[in-house]
Amino acid sequence: MLDDRYGRTPDRRRRGRLFGILAAIAVVLVFVAWVVWAGLDQTSHGLDNTEVGYTVVTDHRTVVHSQVSVDPGTEAKCAVQVLDKTYSIVGWKEITLPASDQRTRTVTTDVATTTRGVTGLIHDCWVP
Repeated sequence: MLDDRYGRTPDRRRRGRLFGILAAIAVVLVFVAWVVWAGLDQTSHGLDNTEVGYTVVTDHRTVVHSQVSVDPGTEAKCAVQVLDKTYSIVGWKEITLPASDQRTRTVTTDVATTTRGVTGLIHDCWVP
């Protein structure tokens, strides 16, 4: 009688258990879909980059030297950044590397800066 008064019936427990199972299945399905999308579905085209060095030319200009490797015949884009002594971005430039028959290319990028930079590097590269 008390269970009926407060809604604690066998049907309610079954519905709660069923809801919990369905929620767990939904979470697993979302996770599997994310793994497929993030890991298996995307290709890197052999894209890799290495910083060779940088040259601070003036307070408002830094030249970044790097090597970019990508599968032959694939165009790539890279974001080059210059940081100051507090690790703030003071210069940013997006460059396009046209398709080439060479896998590894040396890239020299002249980046305008707002203040004196202390390091220059490639932030990220991607295949458009």
